[in-house]
Amino acid sequence: MEFSQLIRSRKSIRGYLNKPVPREVIDEIIEVAKWSPSSMNTQPWYVHVITGDPLDRIRQGNTHNMVTGVPPKRDFPMKEAYEGVHRQRQIGIAVQLFEAMGIARDDKERRTDWVMRGFRQFDAPVSLVLTYDKHLEPAAISQFDLGALSHAIVLAAWERGLGTVINGQGIMQSSVVHEHAGIPDDQSIMTCIAMGYPDEEFVANHVKSVREDNQTFVRYVGFDS
Repeated sequence: MEFSQLIRSRKSIRGYLNKPVPREVIDEIIEVAKWSPSSMNTQPWYVHVITGDPLDRIRQGNTHNMVTGVPPKRDFPMKEAYEGVHRQRQIGIAVQLFEAMGIARDDKERRTDWVMRGFRQFDAPVSLVLTYDKHLEPAAISQFDLGALSHAIVLAAWERGLGTVINGQGIMQSSVVHEHAGIPDDQSIMTCIAMGYPDEEFVANHVKSVREDNQTFVRYVGFDS
């Protein structure tokens, strides 16, 4: 499809069929995505593609740690709680999802279950964990490059009928991911991407987030009025 149609039609998928994703398809997606822009061609990314028992152990470890109160710990510092307009947008998509799923505001059990789905990487059959060399810290430029790679991965997957969701919850217990995915200690985990074939009967998959009008975030300088 045309790029404009591809990027507008893509959405985050949070419910997947119990269907394996062929390794050759994933490799094709990465082969396309690796042509993303990279600062001075440094290509600072590594992609760890995980499925099967190792992914199940990551899910179990993440879930156990969160339920037992182990504080989240990522490989790099970040602001965990959003504020202001960013928090409003975060709440907006949550409201859309809960309404679609029929989860009431006071239904603590189902709300908790929804949160735990994130720590289980939404039960997707595949997780792509993106890392970079730790010696690049502070790694803002490298993280920018990994963001570009992530975007290319989700678009290339969508073009091939695969759904994804870029999922920070899935790597919030980074030690669990390092252990069960065999990721070296000299690599920092940036994020993960859950991937699989969308379950069309999972109602949250029909939720499409909204975007602000251009005038709220774009300034034109030096143009004729």
